[in-house]
Amino acid sequence: MSTTDKGSVSCSITTNGIARVSFYHPAQNSLPSSLLANLADEILKAGDNEGVNVIVLQSLGERTFCAGASFEELLQIKDKEAGARFFFGFAKVINACRTCKKIIIGRVQGKAVGGGVGLAAAADYCLATEAAAIKLSELTIGIGPFVISPVVSRKIGVSAFSHLSICATEFLPSQWAKEKGLYNEVHQDITALDTAVATLAEKLASYNPAALTALKATLWEGTENWNELLAQRAAISGELVLSQFTQQALNSFLKR
Repeated sequence: MSTTDKGSVSCSITTNGIARVSFYHPAQNSLPSSLLANLADEILKAGDNEGVNVIVLQSLGERTFCAGASFEELLQIKDKEAGARFFFGFAKVINACRTCKKIIIGRVQGKAVGGGVGLAAAADYCLATEAAAIKLSELTIGIGPFVISPVVSRKIGVSAFSHLSICATEFLPSQWAKEKGLYNEVHQDITALDTAVATLAEKLASYNPAALTALKATLWEGTENWNELLAQRAAISGELVLSQFTQQALNSFLKR
């Protein structure tokens, strides 16, 4: 387990090769840079582990899956280089999911906001509950969903991504996310979700590992330039976060 003052990332592996990579943060599972780095590392380590056949990516708790970036940390950014480094933390997690050799199952038990939507999109197959509404709220604080746009658009298409990005104050229901292709399955509650995740993981863990690795590579064809692309997108967000608009918006949000 990798632990920070506020939050943790852990990985557990079953005897049949199912790895569960879990993250937690008390502020609605938001992700400061330390957790982003640890999360990327755990995904890559599980992918390189010959004893792992499939990975489940999940957060802990029964409510929010992931609230995205840590607003408290965003307020500490004082120059565009630091801003780019912070946002590239999300890029590292997306790229870890992309280059990881194992199929990743996303388990989304509750709302996903901003970077949380990006995490769901980075999974190869994503299951959610009916409570797992989604929102891209970046425009409301003066930035945009630039780093996650390639991975989200890849799943739901440009039109749906435009809707999600522009309607930045609106939570869209889990069924909308399923219809657009972000979620592959939507279940009534966490109990049903966990049953479905376990069933799928056990099936995948029993399949030919070489076939799963080949399928993984096929699913991500055409994304070979994402290291550079996402770094460019992180630089855009890193500069915008310094704007007066964003600093005021973040302060207002944290005072609520």
